[in-house]
Amino acid sequence: QVELVESGGGSVQAGGSLRLSCTISVQFTAGYCMGWFRQSPGKEREGVAGIDSSGETSYADSVKGRFSISVDNAKNTLYLQMNSLKPEDTAMYYCAVEGFRPASRVVAVNGENGFGYWGQGTQVTVSS
Repeated sequence: QVELVESGGGSVQAGGSLRLSCTISVQFTAGYCMGWFRQSPGKEREGVAGIDSSGETSYADSVKGRFSISVDNAKNTLYLQMNSLKPEDTAMYYCAVEGFRPASRVVAVNGENGFGYWGQGTQVTVSS
């Protein structure tokens, strides 16, 4: 049973920072792709950032230069550091993991397809 537990969401003012964490109950020893996705009311889920076991990362254009994804393999924990937050970043944020695929798949169209393991989501609200 693979379980993902997110934490770190909250409410901040525009320009502020948050760090999301996602603890995964198992290690993907044969390689992995991990990603952060977000969804706001009335919008489709979109890939925000991805990282794979080769160390490659990917970012949506809307967050490049502001968000940073990282993983601590020893702790089985995925992170998303979010700086210079904007009101349009307001959404429910989800982490996901699957066996190896390139990190770029996370931010591709329909990137969420093929990810079988998801967290429950953590809300991020950015006020202007």
